[in-house]
Amino acid sequence: MKARKLLALGLTAIIGATMMAGCGGGGGSTTSQSSDGSSASGTYAFVAKDVQNPYMQKVYDGFEKACKEIGAEPLYKGPEAATPEKQIEIINQLVAQNVAGIAIAANDADALQPALTEAMDAGIKVISLDSAVNKDSRQTHIQQADPEKIGRGLIQAAYEMVDGNGGIAVLSATAQATNQNLWIEWMKKELEENPEKYANTPLVKVAYGDDDPTKSTSETQALLTDSSIKVIIAPTTVGMLAAGKVLQDKQSDVKLTGLGLPSEMAPFIEDGTCPWMYLWNPVDIGYLSGYTMDALVKGTITGDVGGSFNAGDLGEKKITEAADGGTEVMLGDPFKFDTENIAEWKEVY
Repeated sequence: MKARKLLALGLTAIIGATMMAGCGGGGGSTTSQSSDGSSASGTYAFVAKDVQNPYMQKVYDGFEKACKEIGAEPLYKGPEAATPEKQIEIINQLVAQNVAGIAIAANDADALQPALTEAMDAGIKVISLDSAVNKDSRQTHIQQADPEKIGRGLIQAAYEMVDGNGGIAVLSATAQATNQNLWIEWMKKELEENPEKYANTPLVKVAYGDDDPTKSTSETQALLTDSSIKVIIAPTTVGMLAAGKVLQDKQSDVKLTGLGLPSEMAPFIEDGTCPWMYLWNPVDIGYLSGYTMDALVKGTITGDVGGSFNAGDLGEKKITEAADGGTEVMLGDPFKFDTENIAEWKEVY
């Protein structure tokens, strides 16, 4: 299976990144620097959606590993809460610091544009990852997996879990999260384009937990008051964990699928709450982002379609056209986690 091979190839990188993560993404910290305070390539800043998100911390582990291989100074920044306003403050600080590059997981596709435009005007290279900024606010975007495959695949999984009978609910992150919204668009297209198949599995509601554990918990509890809902799709690691805990605590028959960290979701896969789920390697997203940033800073690529560069352990990568009219670098395909492989992968990340 191609996805399995891709993920397996990243195993060494994951373990290495974990071992080297002493400076990376610790609980509550908003900055991270390597010990010597200097680098040949300059400072590459990673701006997370929020510093409490364990998924973002895994992404930074990979970013930091790439920076160390390249000879750049990694810097970890992120707001306490996932808001664009706080990210704008951080971007402005980084412009004042004159960092060489900014890699950002956006809390809003458009709100960050003035700040990121100022950064690019100052000669700072800007890429987005995980959740894209608009095409005018970046040089390129790191796409974790094909959005169409993610959206359609999650609906197909939900359908199978309820044998084609039962309402579907989505527990998303924020209403402004570009990656979440794009996946939900593809979910809706899958339903609309196959009306006969999904006649008895309608999309009942899209709820927003804002990637906050407390709000995601309360939103899940609210969804369970609707007896027509038989399966919840949570395309966010924070939402997956919160929903899993609620369903398990209530011993609910409602099923769960989505995008989750194996280390967090293993108990719910093992007890059947979540029959299976998907994700990619978050460490590899950060790692690819670091090498993409370096290629931009060094002039190997400009961010235009057709450019190519070496991404370390991930090999040669190419820049392609993105759905929003900008450009992107694709990591790979989503990977399925179920009872057959979760014992292995829960020890990895």
